Amino acid sequence: MTHPLIDQLRFTRSEFKRGLIGITDAEAQQRFMPMNCLSWNIGHLAWQEQRYWLMLAQNKTLLPWVNEQFANGAPASAPALDAVLAAYDEITATSDAWLDTVTTEMLNSPVIVKGRPSSKIWGSMLLRMIYHYWYHNGENQAIRQMLGHRDLGQFVGNIDDEAPYRP
Repeated sequence: MTHPLIDQLRFTRSEFKRGLIGITDAEAQQRFMPMNCLSWNIGHLAWQEQRYWLMLAQNKTLLPWVNEQFANGAPASAPALDAVLAAYDEITATSDAWLDTVTTEMLNSPVIVKGRPSSKIWGSMLLRMIYHYWYHNGENQAIRQMLGHRDLGQFVGNIDDEAPYRP
């Protein structure tokens, strides 16, 4: 059985994707300063997923261009929606095999960086990822409002069925 926090990550991912339903490529590339555009936000979360679950956890880089274009502090850009969604889907699907192996013991262990234990543990990295998603979920909904979208989700989705609390 997957760890309960991995279930929460997957639910958070699904909420992120739900918040993108109905977006056109032109809308995804529109930028309202000082925010980044929707498509950049997708690439940015793909970067963090790749950085944590592939590069740090498994020492592999699936899509190097994602690191170059969407790392924290990378220059703003307005990539095509299809390209970043495809990258996001590929990275998260590839990450899932490792995430399926996560245990409480692993979450309490240090992240190894360049062959040495760091001061960070995997559990904190997982929480940082989940909270980072929720930050961008809110930002994306604000962008959608600025684009004139109506009838947007007003609350978190069906967490009771999709990712209920379990110890």
